[in-house]
Amino acid sequence: MSRSLFPLLFFGLVIFGEWYGFQAVRALIQHSEPATRRLVTAVYWVLTLLIWGLGIWAISTGRREHASTKAYLGGLLLAMIAAKVVVVIPLLLEDLVRLGRWAYSLVSPPAGAGSGGRSISRSEFLSKAALVAGAVPFVSLLWGMVKGGTDYTVKRVVLRFPNLPVAFDGFKLLQISDLHTGSFQSKEPLRRAVDIINQQGADLVFMTGDLVNNFAHEVEEHIDTLAGIKSQLPIYSILGNHDYADYVNWEELGGRDAKAANLARIKRNHAQIGWELLLDEARTVERGGEKISILGVQNWGARGFAQYGNLQKAHAASGDAPFKILLSHDPSHWDGQVHQYPDIDLTLSGHTHGMQFGVNLPFMKWSPVQYVYKQWAGLYQRGQQYLYVNTGLGFIGYPGRVGFLPEITVFELRRG
Repeated sequence: MSRSLFPLLFFGLVIFGEWYGFQAVRALIQHSEPATRRLVTAVYWVLTLLIWGLGIWAISTGRREHASTKAYLGGLLLAMIAAKVVVVIPLLLEDLVRLGRWAYSLVSPPAGAGSGGRSISRSEFLSKAALVAGAVPFVSLLWGMVKGGTDYTVKRVVLRFPNLPVAFDGFKLLQISDLHTGSFQSKEPLRRAVDIINQQGADLVFMTGDLVNNFAHEVEEHIDTLAGIKSQLPIYSILGNHDYADYVNWEELGGRDAKAANLARIKRNHAQIGWELLLDEARTVERGGEKISILGVQNWGARGFAQYGNLQKAHAASGDAPFKILLSHDPSHWDGQVHQYPDIDLTLSGHTHGMQFGVNLPFMKWSPVQYVYKQWAGLYQRGQQYLYVNTGLGFIGYPGRVGFLPEITVFELRRG
């Protein structure tokens, strides 16, 4: 299909979907007074066109100026689209069934008609049910923008390892990931997050990548806040895919030199916060005369993501420590390379965000991201190796979270 036809196809689908969506509203008001029907119709189409117009403007003009406003306008458009998809699908299926019945009636006329008083038609009932169902994703996504994006939650995980040095039995690790500081409109949310982090009393703190959305300056107003994370031991951090700013058209901003300068500035910002950035390196943590090793690699991704990390180099630097923890931003690395190093006991990753949307219940976890990533949220085990995928502290794109709330993970290491 020619690329020139894609805009026509897109707008055709939009018009088709909006017409179907309006059928549910029209069925709901069909018994109202004419003036009421005209008012509801006018309000419906004005709001629909306004949301489409503002949303397309926000998406098509980039995010460098008025970034927060554009993100929320894009989120509002997403909420409306999600709601109307839920509304349209049952109505379309009903019309297909009715079309089939009509075709069948041409060759086999009905034997007779029923009788009785007026009752709500199947079409009217289905329209009302579809509108109620459509309200669920709409309200959920709006709530996610208003509240869910900064509704910080603490996950607690106990992990047992037979080779954990005795001195580290009961050792507490804390992981945060995917801060995406460029998405925050104010300093207050991260200040709350830091308070919650400090309340956990962790022995060792990790940040597993994506400090910014793209640009080094995004974190700079939050440096003092993040420097408030308390730890007696060094706080170790790594880079995520967004920290390399590979998604920016650097030809318009100074070329390769500007991109390299941006990355160097991000690395300096880690140091200004007080974090020790691991770039394919390893560090030894000692306690009670025993030691564990912390490995940190640059981003290593699959499915088209860049592979900057050098695990072989980091592993060689980890020496003969009997217990090893790897910080690697993208969980794809676990299947891609980590399995080749069986002495890496625990891998901590982020990256997926749980797609910032899904169902996250004790008995059921679902998100569209699971169709892209095999390991996408929570704890995974293969033999004696563990992987934990933190769903992130910040957000990007959709300015909120539904189901998979911003996460602070506390691990308790036990010997046994």
